Amino acid sequence: MAEGLRERKKRQTRQQLSDVATGLFLERGFDAVTIAEIAQAADVSVNTVYNYFPAKEDLFLDRSRGVVERLSRYVRGRDRGESAADAVLRELRLQVEGVSPAVGLMEGYERFMWVIEGADGLKARLWHIQQEAQRHLEATLLEESGAGAGDPLPVLVAGQLSWVHSTLMAYIGREMVAGRRPAEVSRDALVLLDDIEDLLGEKVLNYARRAAE
Repeated sequence: MAEGLRERKKRQTRQQLSDVATGLFLERGFDAVTIAEIAQAADVSVNTVYNYFPAKEDLFLDRSRGVVERLSRYVRGRDRGESAADAVLRELRLQVEGVSPAVGLMEGYERFMWVIEGADGLKARLWHIQQEAQRHLEATLLEESGAGAGDPLPVLVAGQLSWVHSTLMAYIGREMVAGRRPAEVSRDALVLLDDIEDLLGEKVLNYARRAAE
């Protein structure tokens, strides 16, 4: 369905607020910037900022919904013959090979990481996002595998696949903060994904495999 004028304006206002706030955070640090300063810089009222972003952390981590749903989306979109782990590893490799900003492979990513490192509130929010993503994946695996109530495997496999993702992201973040170029980090991250896959057991690698036909 085509986006209406009202929806488009709301989306544009939300993006403008996030962009303005992120610029201030990168310049001065997260804790040093107030909502009032963001509103003034964006030429809106403080209430307008809160209408779009209930918490200050949401202005910096404005794409958290996509992160929460990322692994579940990979699993639901797996090809015939693919397991849940196959789909997650394939999609992560594609993004790493493509030097994608979605996995932090972009110039300037180290500045994003520095802002997070300097703000306990952002680190706490990231932890909650990771937990929400894992619970979302647990529910997806329960549905996609047809597991019965009380079956522990969806929870266990979700934990393993969440570890794959968080380990990759932590590695990329560290290497980018260390001053390496995205293309260099990409090559080493692919090796890391191979090592991670070698560590996964057969139960995880074969879980929720979609029928070939």
